[in-house]
Amino acid sequence: MVTSVHLQADAGHFAPVDDDARSFLLREVGGDEGGALAADILLREVDGRIDIRPVVHADRVRPRLQPWKAWQHFSRVLKDKEQTDELIGVFDTLPWCGVGEAASEFLATERGRAIYQSEPYLPDILDDHARLRQMPKGSFAHAYCDFMEREGLTAAGLVEASGDTRNGMEMLEDGVEWYGDRLRDTHDILHILTGYGRDTLGEQCVLAFLFHQRPSPGHLFVAWAGTLLMKVKLRTRAPILGALLEARRHGRLTQRIVEQPILDLLPMQLDEVRARLNVRTPSKYLATLDIFREESIDPHAFLAKQAG
Repeated sequence: MVTSVHLQADAGHFAPVDDDARSFLLREVGGDEGGALAADILLREVDGRIDIRPVVHADRVRPRLQPWKAWQHFSRVLKDKEQTDELIGVFDTLPWCGVGEAASEFLATERGRAIYQSEPYLPDILDDHARLRQMPKGSFAHAYCDFMEREGLTAAGLVEASGDTRNGMEMLEDGVEWYGDRLRDTHDILHILTGYGRDTLGEQCVLAFLFHQRPSPGHLFVAWAGTLLMKVKLRTRAPILGALLEARRHGRLTQRIVEQPILDLLPMQLDEVRARLNVRTPSKYLATLDIFREESIDPHAFLAKQAG
């Protein structure tokens, strides 16, 4: 495998090139927009510079599971669900071990290469609310902005909370890293698409939904542990476990979100996007919220019953 290509400037993996050099490189990959320079090398133009990197970096090692560390992180999450860094720690120590293979397979396709070229970094797209607000009313873009502004969230904030390592490993400039970034950056998108809120059960349902999108033991562990603790703690007739099982089933039926052209989806009507990706209505989750209201249970209180 080619491990590095030295067309580098001070940015590390970018190099400004003149028109002749750019034209030559882009012709080599079969078009004017970039693609794969070789089977294991990716090329694209970003802000007037040529970006070249391997699909899989030579220093990349397969992720490994660290269950004891995962439990330590989770025990701290139980004390404060807003500790996003601890929750990410659970996912990092119980990772999707096959992410490299999935990224490589996706980037070997024409669709994967096209998305790699058009969407180099999702937070820049998702945090540009002024641009997103110019899209049609009722669109996925408007729903995304409404959700993020209401919850006080930003895509850049999630990046910051994630830190600069995954599972104790160095970030590497390759196609797998880009794919992993998209897995992170589409988390809040999933809330809008699925209809699951940021209440305790809603977060667990998103994680269960995610398991078939990205089969990480960490997501399934947190989903089941959190939901079972809710079931034990709360005296309710609400179908809490049924909502979780429904979420997992819906995740299996939905197209993999990380591999979708987000720029193409944002201007579309939200219902149209859901139909296109086969995202089902979370009936049991919505029924649970209705029952919580009847029983004066605050759905945002982590494992706590609020007496009316």
